[in-house]
Amino acid sequence: MSKDARHLVAGLDFWSSPVEPEPLGGGITNTNFIVDDRGQRFVVRVGDDIPLHGVMRFNELAAAHAAHAAGLSPEIVYQADGVFVMRFIEGRTLSEEDVRQPQNLDRIIALIQTCHTEIPKYLKGPVLVFWPFHVCRSYILTAREGNSRMMDSLPYFVEINEVLEEAVGEVKVVFGHNDLLAANFIDDGKRLWLLDWDYAGFNAALFDLAGLSSNNELSPEQEDWVLETYYQQSVTDRQRRRLAAMKCVSLLRETLWSIVSEIHSTIEFDYVNYTRKNLTRLEQAYEAFQQTR
Repeated sequence: MSKDARHLVAGLDFWSSPVEPEPLGGGITNTNFIVDDRGQRFVVRVGDDIPLHGVMRFNELAAAHAAHAAGLSPEIVYQADGVFVMRFIEGRTLSEEDVRQPQNLDRIIALIQTCHTEIPKYLKGPVLVFWPFHVCRSYILTAREGNSRMMDSLPYFVEINEVLEEAVGEVKVVFGHNDLLAANFIDDGKRLWLLDWDYAGFNAALFDLAGLSSNNELSPEQEDWVLETYYQQSVTDRQRRRLAAMKCVSLLRETLWSIVSEIHSTIEFDYVNYTRKNLTRLEQAYEAFQQTR
């Protein structure tokens, strides 16, 4: 935990009384704190722009404000350079196993649909596009410039990225969350909340569905259910192949994100193990993709 970040949070002019920020774990692109201020609880996120990851705080804030207006996320009550304060949600962070439960999947698909269709109604100002194939190309260039320990694998990553982009083909653009890890869902006992808009931006709807599957290891039967529920039509082999391709690029992007973070991140996190975990998932997903027609 950064002492400077804690000092920054404690000194915000938003507080009505002296506060003692408590570190909140889980952030790997931010430093987070919980603050109690005269009976109210808040979460404070501290983080600068991270251009090499495409994380720009103006974009995160625009998405988070719109997500609150759309009923998906808690209210942001204060913001300044490199920091913002939002209301604390008392609840339980989901695990991958939780996401796979049918009752939760049903609620999650509803959240994703709201994200895709309602958030654009509340967006104000410029926001980013998140095209995962471009993101992967950019990461590969950054990893090469940084003399990554994975240099020998980079040509392979370039090759499969091109194959996957061709397989996905034309897409309908929506506003995506683009980082549907289990830890970004909170259950307060009554409803689910969707948090962390670092990577939000206009993208293909299919990427969020694929990310949900790849990040949480949904079964083929669950993937069919997700496609049928989201698109309200029977699943075709073509849809399965496109989803399989997007699952692969979701995992390729997460793998490359970790490879680049190994080189550049100053946050204490086991990126090497995270790279290994996602690369294993990518290899399995790409093998499954190659078997589709």
